[in-house]
Amino acid sequence: MTAHRIGIIGLGKIAQDQHLPVIGANPNFELLAVSSQRGLSHRDARHTFQDYRELLKLPELEAVSICTPPQVRYAIAREALLAGKSVLLEKPPAATLSELEDLRRLAARTGRVVFTTWHAQYNKAVKEARKALAGWSVRRLLVTWKEDVRHWHPGQQWIWQAGGFGVFDPGVNALSIVTRIMPEPVFIKTADLSFPSNRDAPIAAALTFAMNHGEGDLQAVFDWRQTGPQSWDIEVETEAGLILKLSQGGSCLEIGGRLVVKEEPAEYEGIYRRFDALLNARQSEIDDAPFRLVADAFMIGRRVQVEPFED
Repeated sequence: MTAHRIGIIGLGKIAQDQHLPVIGANPNFELLAVSSQRGLSHRDARHTFQDYRELLKLPELEAVSICTPPQVRYAIAREALLAGKSVLLEKPPAATLSELEDLRRLAARTGRVVFTTWHAQYNKAVKEARKALAGWSVRRLLVTWKEDVRHWHPGQQWIWQAGGFGVFDPGVNALSIVTRIMPEPVFIKTADLSFPSNRDAPIAAALTFAMNHGEGDLQAVFDWRQTGPQSWDIEVETEAGLILKLSQGGSCLEIGGRLVVKEEPAEYEGIYRRFDALLNARQSEIDDAPFRLVADAFMIGRRVQVEPFED
């Protein structure tokens, strides 16, 4: 089968660290072109553009991976679909739920594929956690997602702008795991969002959740001010007393204190294997559940002003 000819729009850190090497190692994809406003290129790309609209004019281009900040993803994805290209969306997939819903409708109308990617879901440990929790009732959930923004997002000012999501940029990774493994839907019950006085996006958040089956101790804490060891942990306890813990961003799983899965993350390899299958089947996959939780947190959240933050 002929390799899918793909382009990348936006050559920031995530594209360089993950998308480019994974595409290069996957024989089912060929990197046809890249687009970067900064004029960046890549040795494997046959074409380089500063304006993504020029990239979309390539007749042999089948699909694009959009790795820009979320504020501009919708407009680019819409133009790509109208140009007859399928679309892979980095997370979060758009700036608003309404934008994502419009892309869903447009993909159906144009017969092209839209794929929302939640990379943490592609860990083996997450898949095994989902299996282990199936059919159980959960009485306790604790999500601790704390990291150093200066290390992971150096100089990226867009994350502090309105629509940049702030601490929910990594926090949505945790929520994507929660929506994947929990045996029933969870809803935002309360949210305290900490905004630095000089920023338009939160640096920390404390959430409580609710479930349909009744009350439980369900919490999440996100913080971008962590120094030293970083914390990406999810602990779940069932009504039967079974304790399950995912750590290291979802790459390690303990059940009942026994290590079940520990592996190096291969999240983006899984993403592109899935994209290959979706392109071959001409089938979209749009998972908006993590995104809805973020939107609900902003909708009902209490804004708390904290000290200014400088990079």
